[in-house]
Amino acid sequence: MISLYNIKPRFQQLLRPVLEFLHKYGVTANAITWSAIVLSFLAGAFFWWKPNGISLIIVPLSLLVRMALNALDGMMARTYNMQSKKGEILNELGDVVADIFMFLPLLKLSSMHPMVLAAFILLSTINEFTGVLAKAINGERRYDGPMGKSDRALMIGLLLLVLYCFPAAFVSVNYVIGAGSLLLILSTALRIKRTLNS
Repeated sequence: MISLYNIKPRFQQLLRPVLEFLHKYGVTANAITWSAIVLSFLAGAFFWWKPNGISLIIVPLSLLVRMALNALDGMMARTYNMQSKKGEILNELGDVVADIFMFLPLLKLSSMHPMVLAAFILLSTINEFTGVLAKAINGERRYDGPMGKSDRALMIGLLLLVLYCFPAAFVSVNYVIGAGSLLLILSTALRIKRTLNS
């Protein structure tokens, strides 16, 4: 199943110089995770305050940086022996909270239907929970499916950039988010199936 998660090793390789730089200056894995959460809150708050113009560019850039931070915190923990129960809880809860911070302000888009967005956020949370549940059952975190964390960030980021360049595209917002929700259902079903079959 196509997902950005499939190219994660290559992405991590590109980030290795950044990882070494951060470690040199004493940055911890948990500090990187907190940075991603704070960034998500600030970007979401800015979009809530000004849901047009420059925010349609700032949020996609923030999502890109957040993707890098999400990769770096795990790399830091594994490479420099910083793995901990606290870090794992922070990482999993942080991803869900950061998603809410980034996606909830999309309500400010003039054509965004609240129920469409609510379904997308709820299904995103269920999708992440299913991945964590797999680890509790089989000891392996599942990332399967076409609408994982990175895929959601890419979809929302591209959507906002298109809206910035082509304001007439606002009429398609609910269809794009709705399609994302359908892919989340597929992704969650796939994670459940592979958890039960492993």
